[in-house]
Amino acid sequence: MVWGFMSACGMGSLHIWKGTINAERYIQVLEQHMLPSRHRLFQGRPCIFQHDNARPHTASITTSWLPENIPVLAWPAYSPDISPIEHVWDAMDRRIRQRVPVPANIQQLQTATEEEWTNIPQAKINNLINSM
Repeated sequence: MVWGFMSACGMGSLHIWKGTINAERYIQVLEQHMLPSRHRLFQGRPCIFQHDNARPHTASITTSWLPENIPVLAWPAYSPDISPIEHVWDAMDRRIRQRVPVPANIQQLQTATEEEWTNIPQAKINNLINSM
């Protein structure tokens, strides 16, 4: 499972873990990765957090935690995945599949994912964000 923070102010943290995610684990990821990325990139300036309506994102524990820590962009219940980060995941997937050699195990895949995350041009991120 992969979680990442991107913004017009720069790329934030990327977090990779084994297994699935529940609301409690999602809040841990937000506390350990989103909040520090937000602090580093926005330095106290206002920002709005965006995520989709996956179950861990909409669980009552998450919806109680979020407003206390960051404003959240309202997301329609049955909207298609139009989030800018979906395009980033797609581009990263394509670039990883084009590697020679293709990652042959989990460690190689994790390394490739981390490398591709750091190679995303900020101009591409800005274009995706501005397209919304």
